[in-house]
Amino acid sequence: MYKAKYFRKSEFACKCGCGFDDIDQELLYKLDRARSMAKVPFRVTSGCRCKAHNKTVGGGSHSQHLLGKAADIAVNKETRGRILIALVMAGFERFGIGEDFIHVDIKPGVRTWLYNK
Repeated sequence: MYKAKYFRKSEFACKCGCGFDDIDQELLYKLDRARSMAKVPFRVTSGCRCKAHNKTVGGGSHSQHLLGKAADIAVNKETRGRILIALVMAGFERFGIGEDFIHVDIKPGVRTWLYNK
């Protein structure tokens, strides 16, 4: 089991309080690498999601959050570019870009999308 340097398992727990926190080790490893390269803190706004919470927040029925294979990282004007570049350098290939967050997941394939307000 990978022991992350910059993250605690509790940061990825479902926000509804159900206790689901089974984060994928590959995701955790890549996030740790990205955090090391970015040299700025990463705040996980969403990691694991149970089905009920995923529905509440409007997540898709095939969301990688349901599998513990996705994370949303908070960004702002100052950190967005640095964090995005570090995520790419760490090997992520799937990105959802929102105004104040970046979604990454480890589903196979290259894809980038924008979230609208």
